[in-house]
Amino acid sequence: MKKLTKTLSIATLALSPLLATAPAMAEYPERPVQFVVPWPPGDLEDILTRIIAEEMTDQTGTPTSVINKPGGAGIVGALDVAQSRPDGQTIGSFVADILTAHIHTGNAPYDRSTFEPVGIFLDYPFVIAAEADAPYDNLEELAEYSQDNDITLGHFGYQALPTAVTFQAAERKGIRIASDSAFDENNCTTLATGDADIINTTTQLILSCLKSGEVKLLTSLTKERLTIAPDVATLTEQADITQTTWNGLFVKAGTPQEVKDRIAEIAQAALQSDRVRELSESTGAGIYWIGGEEAEEMVARDFENSEALLEFMSR
Repeated sequence: MKKLTKTLSIATLALSPLLATAPAMAEYPERPVQFVVPWPPGDLEDILTRIIAEEMTDQTGTPTSVINKPGGAGIVGALDVAQSRPDGQTIGSFVADILTAHIHTGNAPYDRSTFEPVGIFLDYPFVIAAEADAPYDNLEELAEYSQDNDITLGHFGYQALPTAVTFQAAERKGIRIASDSAFDENNCTTLATGDADIINTTTQLILSCLKSGEVKLLTSLTKERLTIAPDVATLTEQADITQTTWNGLFVKAGTPQEVKDRIAEIAQAALQSDRVRELSESTGAGIYWIGGEEAEEMVARDFENSEALLEFMSR
């Protein structure tokens, strides 16, 4: 026994220099970080993701970039994150559809277990808007007008939850939509050129023509009335529909918890800035932070809710 103890002691001493010089786990991030926004630049998720990316550079000294990869109603950009390593070096800024509707319809080349949430941070100020001189100011008046006049709707694609919600509202209120078209971006030009009579979009994309008075809101797909349009009733008030839309940060499943925690810490610091507060006030966006198990539960709940909406769309 003494001989064995002596042998082990010698072995331990021999290994000691190696253990002392063994490299510790590198601090995140180890190399430049890429945020993927699967939409064109300019909307709220893009602006907020850029603010978070800047905060990461400020806190860590590591270069970061925001890559806009539109296409396939968000699938092209999401695929980049799905094919990345689970190390937090590639982070997706995703709307709810990417984690819900696209998977239900079988359009996504990934499944529900592919991504893990870091945190959800944005309640989109989604709205239904029309040109200011349109002869209707709310869904009730739009329904009446649509009985004798053709109405064209512009939206973000049939797999987008706001699109499904809009069609559901149309059915409940008796709005006859003569035709509809999907666009990567629904903005002031979509209405001005006559490509659509009403559009399903966010306030950020039409902010300039809202401020100029060229465009008006018929309703909002938000929990509360927008601070920038307190006289416009929500979809819940007008059609008893409570579905809202959100955006969050997601990473490849298997990413270490300490890495997700660090990303969350940086994101929360960024969202407390004056720039973010001013953006929320000017657009009516709900900006907050929901992380961990609560975020996972939120995704799971909306995954189930979106299935019912898609069944409605398939009828």
